[in-house]
Amino acid sequence: MIDVNTFQDKTAAYYTLGCKLNFAETSTIGKMLEAHGIRKVRPGEKADICVINTCSVTELADKKCRQTIRRIARQHPQAFIVVTGCYAQLKPDEIAHIPDVDLVLGAEQKLDILQYLGDLHKQESGHVVTTPTRDIRKFSPSCSRGDRTRYFLKVQDGCDYFCTYCTIPFARGRSRSGTIEQLTAQAREVAAAGGKEIVITGVNIGDFGKQTGETFLDLIKSLDQVEGIAHYRISSIEPNLLTDEIIAFVATSKRFAPHFHIPLQSGSDTVLKLMHRHYDTALFAHKIETIRRLLPDAFIGVDLITGVRGETEELFEESRRFVEGLDISQLHVFTYSERPGTQALKIEPVVPIPERHERCRRMLEISERKLHDFYTRFQGSTRPVLFEQPRKGAPMHGFTDNYIRVEMPYRKEWVNTCRPVRLGDFNAAGDALIATEI
Repeated sequence: MIDVNTFQDKTAAYYTLGCKLNFAETSTIGKMLEAHGIRKVRPGEKADICVINTCSVTELADKKCRQTIRRIARQHPQAFIVVTGCYAQLKPDEIAHIPDVDLVLGAEQKLDILQYLGDLHKQESGHVVTTPTRDIRKFSPSCSRGDRTRYFLKVQDGCDYFCTYCTIPFARGRSRSGTIEQLTAQAREVAAAGGKEIVITGVNIGDFGKQTGETFLDLIKSLDQVEGIAHYRISSIEPNLLTDEIIAFVATSKRFAPHFHIPLQSGSDTVLKLMHRHYDTALFAHKIETIRRLLPDAFIGVDLITGVRGETEELFEESRRFVEGLDISQLHVFTYSERPGTQALKIEPVVPIPERHERCRRMLEISERKLHDFYTRFQGSTRPVLFEQPRKGAPMHGFTDNYIRVEMPYRKEWVNTCRPVRLGDFNAAGDALIATEI
């Protein structure tokens, strides 16, 4: 039993590194602690509890996690420090030996945090509670608003793909998901709270429903019926799981935005095979062509990794040419980082680190051109925009249905409302279009 009196008048600070899924889970942890009397810490206040939700997608991510833990310990010297997330699942003992860490929770324990806080007394060394990755089976629902207008709805967790460069299946376990009934109910709660936009998140969301016999297409059809939501956005979805039927449904749906985020990782079939990806460039090109045919105005973001083991200069050039020829809107480019325990460590040749970064730079140049061209195409057009609460003194901003960032003078009554506006010139920073009321 949890002694509620233990937590009365306690304060907590929350720190999230990594993906949108982590943000959704941190938000859920915050709501749970708040329901038991633990108030979110105010600016400048010292917290009684610090919860750090970590990422481990690259070696740099691990380093940032360690730095964050030490920084938080200095800022909140008497706090009970809890570390969870992917880094905690993969390297719990390493984290437990960082000074001032009191509790390390694995992937399956993350959302049961209340059971492990005890009396909040500081520990001489971190107490570790994890489940072996192969035994992780539990799906824990999460939905977060964060500090912005949009909500993030976790529909799936884990991954069964085991790509050679990736540790996510070891950090999050096998693929599992919620039920359509459960997730649609959460969407209704968002609508009742005044939420206008939901981003559908997960590790491999196209794999939704393996245990329940439901499908991702079934899920989005159900979500589309929830009154009050203006837009849904589908976060990263594997190209082999993005069926033509899903694309066709989005094209005719009431609420799904013309916005796709699809991981390519390499434009070379040879490298895709080395990565153990589940598609080739022909299938990927077909998906882009299908989206453009059915939703010509859609924003298409694409993930790419440069400098993976086995990517020779010739194979990189093959990838670059393929990407140049795709009718996409933006690239999200990552420099390859060796991860312990992955099969990629057996692959030769190894690309020198400076060359990895140079290839990343060249791909980012392509991305900048494509994004600029995409924005330019819609100058002078009218699009719906969901406006967010800006920082004090900053212009009002938001995103069109097809994910073009816009700015305009502040209008308090427009916050968290969807308004049609006319898109004009680029702003001074060149990262948004200036919008005007119509």
